[in-house]
Amino acid sequence: MEYFCYHRDRPGSARLRRELIEAHWSYMDRYEKELIARGPTFAAGGDVPTGSVHIVDLPDPAAARAFAFDEPNYQAGAYRDVLLRRWRNTLGRTMWEFPGGREGGDRYLVIGLGAGEPVDLDPPADRGAVIAYGPLLSDDGSAWLGTAALLRAPDADTARAVLTAGRYADIEVHEWEFGGRR
Repeated sequence: MEYFCYHRDRPGSARLRRELIEAHWSYMDRYEKELIARGPTFAAGGDVPTGSVHIVDLPDPAAARAFAFDEPNYQAGAYRDVLLRRWRNTLGRTMWEFPGGREGGDRYLVIGLGAGEPVDLDPPADRGAVIAYGPLLSDDGSAWLGTAALLRAPDADTARAVLTAGRYADIEVHEWEFGGRR
């Protein structure tokens, strides 16, 4: 079962995140084979971290909750909240298999929080800039709750346009970069 996990930073936690970077990476190293995508998000301009995305394939909801809430930054209080949802990898690949590589161009996390009938279940026809894409689902996988994407785009507005305007209660766009050890 695939899960989308977005830890949102608590205001003022950048110093704590820097102090815990090795503990965070060591924790994520334990999930190397299960990770589909990962990386930090930033406020506009890329200077201030705002969160951390992990898309991971785990056996069940209990394992996903343990993954999200045992993470060292969460345990130390660096995060204000966690969005944890079932997810479906519509591209069938990891971010490391993205043909565009880890460098070059601006990259974004786009999260559309659902409202009503499902939309954007399939990735855009032009997949050249799409790194990861899939619907956010209820724990049992039966209800659509939104859509999440990682992509390369020239700006935040272009990234936002990957989702259908007016069909979501909210669409968030965050600057994002490939995470993990180099």
